[in-house]
Amino acid sequence: MAIAIIGAGLGGLALARVLHVHGIDAVVYEREPSRGARGQGGMLDIHSGQRALREAGLLDRFHAVARGAGQDMRLLEPDGTLLLQEDTPDDAPLDRPEVDRADLRDLLLDSLPDGVVRWGRAFVSADDGLLHFADGGSATYDLLVGADGANSRVRTLLTDARPAHTGQNIIEVSISDIDRTHPDLAAMVGRGNYWVLGNGVSLAAQRNGDGRVRIGLSFYNTAEDWFAASGIPFDDPAAARARLIGLLPGWDPRFTALIAACDDAIVPRAITALPVGLTWPSTPGVTLLGDAAHLMPPVGQGANMALLDGALLGLALAAHPDDFAAAVHDYEDEMFARTGAAARMSADMQESLASPDAARNMLAFFRPD
Repeated sequence: MAIAIIGAGLGGLALARVLHVHGIDAVVYEREPSRGARGQGGMLDIHSGQRALREAGLLDRFHAVARGAGQDMRLLEPDGTLLLQEDTPDDAPLDRPEVDRADLRDLLLDSLPDGVVRWGRAFVSADDGLLHFADGGSATYDLLVGADGANSRVRTLLTDARPAHTGQNIIEVSISDIDRTHPDLAAMVGRGNYWVLGNGVSLAAQRNGDGRVRIGLSFYNTAEDWFAASGIPFDDPAAARARLIGLLPGWDPRFTALIAACDDAIVPRAITALPVGLTWPSTPGVTLLGDAAHLMPPVGQGANMALLDGALLGLALAAHPDDFAAAVHDYEDEMFARTGAAARMSADMQESLASPDAARNMLAFFRPD
């Protein structure tokens, strides 16, 4: 029986790999023309998702590309007050290591036989066991798995739910080769994550494996059209940097220096999420995983849940190789409970970050005693 996976993200690839480990064939259809067609984003904090990599037989290879130093963390207030600094010993266990998303995706891609991923196949619709692609092609399936992200087309086969704006808008910037170009800022940020949390605004700087620091400047309690009203001229990088600094009145000059030093790529990103606890009636022949099933605020859960979804769906299919309906039912029961809890936690975390006491809230989270 044919298993079709739509989307070659982390969850879809984890599913394909676990199925391969258990001798079950699947095909991954990906709309991008090649594995290197676009950048894959920054670093990921992989914790519970390590179970998926263990089931995939890739945990040792994951540890070889993960960065233990990425577990370092510094938490500050906008006036420069340091609330928390955690530096990871070199021999510390890799409980929550950081890994470049591209490296993790490459690890999964390289673990699959040639031909499992079909590039340049943009999924359009499905009916009566037939997939339809934008290029006019088609393919048959017995089980269709939507791993096609936040704007999933497969999701429409199961639910009318759509992602909604969460009130958070992010400006993403980065500083390339920071150790050479800005060694003082590199020392300030450190080896891992650097958070400055204020009243409705946060700055999250993160060391990446390629020598750059990625910075996300979040504005909470803002409307979906906030970018248009913000006065940020995205087509003029120098003026955009100046405007962003102007949106941080009273912030320590060390923090605004990160914005002043950033490269010319200044990217707006509106944050959306699916309803917390979203479910649907189990439908033979179709299911979802990852952001297609439970898009949640970006607080460190999404990639881990997607990896687990893929691995656990693969295990369910291996346990019921001749009964896809039973496998999907078992998988969805577990997935709804697990990811519903993660989505509630993520929503609560986002609410804490949006509050006037965000820094102290996060300090209490990391140091509850």
